[in-house]
Amino acid sequence: MTDGGGHEPVMTAEVVELLGGRPFVVDMTVGAGGHAAALLDAGVERVLGVDRDPEALAVAGERLAGYGTRVRLIGARFSEIDEQAVGGLADGVLFDLGVSSMQLDQGDRGFGYRVEGPLDMRMGEGDSPAGPSAADLVNGLPERELADLIYRLGGEPRSRRIAAAIVRRRPITTTDDLAGIVVSAVGKRPGGPHPARRTFQALRIAVNRELEELTAALPPAAGLLGPGGRVVVISYHSLEDAIVKRTFRGDDRLRVLTKKPLVPGTEERQRNPRSRSAKLRAAEREREAA
Repeated sequence: MTDGGGHEPVMTAEVVELLGGRPFVVDMTVGAGGHAAALLDAGVERVLGVDRDPEALAVAGERLAGYGTRVRLIGARFSEIDEQAVGGLADGVLFDLGVSSMQLDQGDRGFGYRVEGPLDMRMGEGDSPAGPSAADLVNGLPERELADLIYRLGGEPRSRRIAAAIVRRRPITTTDDLAGIVVSAVGKRPGGPHPARRTFQALRIAVNRELEELTAALPPAAGLLGPGGRVVVISYHSLEDAIVKRTFRGDDRLRVLTKKPLVPGTEERQRNPRSRSAKLRAAEREREAA
């Protein structure tokens, strides 16, 4: 199943198995609406779709228009969602973290190393003008801080070499410029992943404060659930997965449903490359004692 933009949501079958048929689900990362549509088709009565990206909300609005009043969309960060915004307790909460292929394919958003555009990476219009762009970080951070950022958030073992090359070539204003500098610094192996992949990931996570947003959002998400409600999180980065694992295990309101994270099957990984690093964890709000 693909969403309205032709992009396939990750681990849809697993999401539907865990949340399908429930009366009310909050999709905290509605994106282009792929998971929301699958859940509505699987018997979920109502979906509240949340996204910080206004362009994603516009796409989701078109994709989900046929479901009428069963869908409500709002623009907000994770940390801005509470019971008042939701309008009551939910039977399920879904997070599909990271950047969507829809965003990567838009050059003017500056997320991707394969599409030329300004080096921006901010998720939504509401994040500017105060929030720094990727260009601000690339051109403003001291070399050591930049290397540490690329290593910590991107898992890039050659971060010091990359940071040194970036500093030598400043100012850098486009995605093509940055990708080319990374390639010149570390080389490119035929048939291997793009050498700039981890650097771009690290900058995106830093620009959008994704780890901070996730850390702030997960405990309140458990509070949005009624007894027996479930929270499902799909992550794509070891630091994200560690936050989810630690939060689920440390919250005495929740019963962990996935002792080990679920991962996509071989067929999905081959069909949808974005799913290769996905890990899904789920937990259930404990029912009140009789």
